[in-house]
Amino acid sequence: MPAIAYSLLQWAIIHRHGKQSVLAEALGHDLKGKITPFLYAAGIALAFVNPWLSIALYVLVTIIWLVPDRRIERIIGRE
Repeated sequence: MPAIAYSLLQWAIIHRHGKQSVLAEALGHDLKGKITPFLYAAGIALAFVNPWLSIALYVLVTIIWLVPDRRIERIIGRE
């Protein structure tokens, strides 16, 4: 649910400020934000098949988000 909430919040902010806003430019395609809900959904489905695969997907999402994302800092620093 937090991944879906993050995606909805991001969409709402970009919708409010426009696709040409600083945040929209900084986020770009946002692969991490878009792939996370799908990995969580796959983890839920795999929990019924093999719980260890499910846990592995959750760990993968954690590792993905532990890597710092410097896009916003880079765009703000330019201005």
